Amino acid sequence: MSVEARLTELGINLPTPATPVANYVTARISGDHLYLSGHVGKRDGEMVSDDAYVLARATAIDMLASVRAALGSLDRVAGVVKVSGFINSAPDFTEQPAVLNGASDLLVEVFGLERGRHARTAVGVAQLPLGAAIEIEAVFAVA
Repeated sequence: MSVEARLTELGINLPTPATPVANYVTARISGDHLYLSGHVGKRDGEMVSDDAYVLARATAIDMLASVRAALGSLDRVAGVVKVSGFINSAPDFTEQPAVLNGASDLLVEVFGLERGRHARTAVGVAQLPLGAAIEIEAVFAVA
């Protein structure tokens, strides 16, 4: 089954990719890799800070929209290489990996175990740009 068909099966509709807010690009292809800039947690274009797992999942959906825009089709993704998540956290919060599971689980649902499982880093930070609760970046292998 194609990745695009899998999205339909899962009932996931990708949004219009976000436009960069400064002097950078959302996605950059280098050789056989696609590098995504950090994507912050939003709903309907607005910043939110609700259930962190759900927010990480929604951010991954936004990331897939950027991947599709850069590659033309998600079927060109040979694999998810690395995901880095930055979670706005209180000093005593230590569950950043559980938060980032929202994005990781979505990527495995969409691409399957072979292409979707990835190396990962989950980091707690004192604050993020624009007051975001989460920011996620990723590297994808491109076929």
